[in-house]
Amino acid sequence: MKTFMQPLSPTEEAYYLQKLKEGGGEEAEMAREILIERNLRLVAHIARKYQNVDEDMEDLISIGTIGLIKAISSFDAGKGKLSTYASRCIDNELLMLLRSKKKTAREVSLFEPIGTDKEGNEINFLDIIEQEQVDVAERLELSENIGKMARLLKEVLDEREREIICLRYGLLTGEEVTQREIGQMLHISRSYVSRIEKKALQKLKEGFEGRK
Repeated sequence: MKTFMQPLSPTEEAYYLQKLKEGGGEEAEMAREILIERNLRLVAHIARKYQNVDEDMEDLISIGTIGLIKAISSFDAGKGKLSTYASRCIDNELLMLLRSKKKTAREVSLFEPIGTDKEGNEINFLDIIEQEQVDVAERLELSENIGKMARLLKEVLDEREREIICLRYGLLTGEEVTQREIGQMLHISRSYVSRIEKKALQKLKEGFEGRK
């Protein structure tokens, strides 16, 4: 692997960051190039974490450098140290590369034959995935939760709270009503509707979490 230049000192780094931020034209471009060049050692260090994946190290460094360039372009002193911020950007860029490669490999494998049907036609994973799958357990859990919430509406809320919750979330009509509209209907202020709604939701939450 090629040898990279030593990192900038904190004073040098601050100087070139300032030139990049305030300078213009060739001066800013020179500062950018120096910041990139003197941080390539950091890119190589992070890229080594991924050297066991099926990727050429030079390619990893190239992709990591894109993350470094993005970091330098978007960095400001309020984000802490440049090296810390750049490390996250470099890592993100490399992870995006690996995820896209993994996704591509998975997409290719979806079309690989895994057997034949009764008529001798080849079938693959995609054929199976595209068939509508019904998760019976999920359906049962949803049905149970809906029933539990319906009981709680009657048991833990008073009449006004129940009315406001039903209107706000369209539980009876399927159409949600704004707090202002509810206030006009019930001749109370919007802020009062909001307070009742929050109190009712908290009661429902506590009731739901307290029951098995």
